[in-house]
Amino acid sequence: MIKLKNLLVIVVLISIPIACDIYGSSGIRQLVAEQDKDWVLSKADEFLQQEPVTVTAYSCERSEGGLHDFYSEGDYWWPDPDNPDGPYIRRDGRTNPDNFTAHRKVMRSMSMQVATLTAAYKMTGEEKYAEHAIKHLHAWFIDEDTRMSPHMKYAQAIKGRVPGRGVGLIDGIHLVEPARAISYLAGQDILDPDEFEIIRTWFSYFLSFMTTHEYGIDERDRKNNHGTCWVMQAAEFARLTENQKITEFCRNRYKTVLLPNQMAENGSFPMELERTKPYGYSLFNIDAMAMVCHILSTPQHNLWEVQLSGGQGMEEGMSFIFPYIKDKSRWILKPDVMYWDQWPVRHPSLLFAGMAYDEQKWIDLWKTLDPLPETEEGMRNFPIRQPILWVN
Repeated sequence: MIKLKNLLVIVVLISIPIACDIYGSSGIRQLVAEQDKDWVLSKADEFLQQEPVTVTAYSCERSEGGLHDFYSEGDYWWPDPDNPDGPYIRRDGRTNPDNFTAHRKVMRSMSMQVATLTAAYKMTGEEKYAEHAIKHLHAWFIDEDTRMSPHMKYAQAIKGRVPGRGVGLIDGIHLVEPARAISYLAGQDILDPDEFEIIRTWFSYFLSFMTTHEYGIDERDRKNNHGTCWVMQAAEFARLTENQKITEFCRNRYKTVLLPNQMAENGSFPMELERTKPYGYSLFNIDAMAMVCHILSTPQHNLWEVQLSGGQGMEEGMSFIFPYIKDKSRWILKPDVMYWDQWPVRHPSLLFAGMAYDEQKWIDLWKTLDPLPETEEGMRNFPIRQPILWVN
């Protein structure tokens, strides 16, 4: 059974935008800009010197796809010592550095560059940043020689086992922030309307792959962070493409699938706690759930206020993880087997949940943390890096 808490708060919110917290809409935008401006502009100036690179720049002989098809290999799969030429075997939490990752890296680079350049444009109004972001968008989604095919049929393949998997769709989380940047650039009339429609059509095809292909359905139905990230992606791509059917599906899935299947009554994620990197995965999943709530909430559909009869909801989830973000030494389990020192950073869940619940201590902690992870692995699990794009 689902119930809504704080009905008085919901009634008040009908007349104002969601997440107008103690700062107000302009106040939170100013806070984020002041916090991020120096490093964002420094990075954006660096990115102005870098030309677009897409999946067509790299290929792998093990891929069954073509030049334009995204390809990656499962992280935790390794050669079998007892059968070196046979199918790979799984070692959970242990990343194999010899697997093909070039397409992931260029997608993450594009995501970082487009989002950072667009953020710099929003902060300064200088069109050079927006124009360079659009160069990347053109290369990835429009130019016939360089654009990526709008699917992920060959993502997270496993040597000797499968040419691609549903779990590979999680690599697409790095398309979420570019999708938000695309909307902002179009709204500022700096992205050509015809090009905007071409890009939106690309995302419509990608969303169709997510919702109809067997890999997309497989990923949707997973009960851990993969299922959360499916909803996060589908929600943002549906918003971009104005697909109200998928938007409503995502809202319902958050309430009836994500919360009851993933969150315990104390706000933890038991399936993430069972992993060899429980701290990192718990942070990853709470960030993705926070973005689901932020993307999908409206005055009429405020997911931040949804709470199950057992108590599961975003406020409970944040209350559980907050003490361990503030002081990692208090973590209830052993340190993660890899990248323990990578976390925490400036997690979007702290900011957006702090906005939603007027919880100052969460926002204050967000302000004290480093803006980005320092390793490739960290960046892979941190797709929302420019909160300025997500506030009005």
